[in-house]
Amino acid sequence: CMVMESCIRAGMPVLLLSAGQAGATAPAPIATAIVQAVAECLAGVVYVNSIIEGHPAVFGTWPFVSDLRTGAMSGGSAEQALLTAGCAQMHRFYGLPGGAAAGMADSKLPDIQTGWEQGISAVLAGLAGLNMVYESAGMQASLLGFCFESLVLDDDVIGQALRCVRGIEVDEDTVSLETMREVCLGGPGHYLGSDQTLRMMQTEYTYPVLGNRMSPKEWDEAQRPEILTEARARVERILSEARIQVPAELDLRVREEFRIHF
Repeated sequence: CMVMESCIRAGMPVLLLSAGQAGATAPAPIATAIVQAVAECLAGVVYVNSIIEGHPAVFGTWPFVSDLRTGAMSGGSAEQALLTAGCAQMHRFYGLPGGAAAGMADSKLPDIQTGWEQGISAVLAGLAGLNMVYESAGMQASLLGFCFESLVLDDDVIGQALRCVRGIEVDEDTVSLETMREVCLGGPGHYLGSDQTLRMMQTEYTYPVLGNRMSPKEWDEAQRPEILTEARARVERILSEARIQVPAELDLRVREEFRIHF
């Protein structure tokens, strides 16, 4: 509390974080675990405003899940996705800037288990309207590990999740019968070369960077590339091109003021 008070008085925004673990340090029912997280963060909001009214703070409901067979934390479960989505809806109910965790995996490697675990929680968090998503890329082993390959693969996962969040556009162009009439009545009978298809190519659809959509024949002719191998190659390419992303004079000033050893 003393640290938080000092941060508030210094003008630093704070993250009000409640991270109970359902079945361990929070009740086992999903609904009650959300209630506890929300109540604790509301208490934090009162605390912050009692020091400086209107001071910026993030409503950080982070309830986690226990695998009740072992007591281990499970960040990649459907229950975790529901906890996060429920918290997102409470943020919106109160009209507060909020954050929660999504996109974590219990798997130790970037494998099929990682894919389903990250995809479920990322999409559900997005559709629930979560404002800030923490731990959303690269996180393995129930937050005990981090993987570069997973980090770049999650670029695709998050891209697909964001496409789901954007939803379906309904306007005069997207529901126009004119294109159907042109194609089907006297036209080629397919939409491959229609103006509408070409227009929609970059707006209606999103495309994975590493996800493979080749036909089986193309995939075989390309020496059967595997996504993890492609991810490793992309990681190496990015790291080989790594460079300081801030102006040189600013970097120098920061290094003069702080002990930075890399």
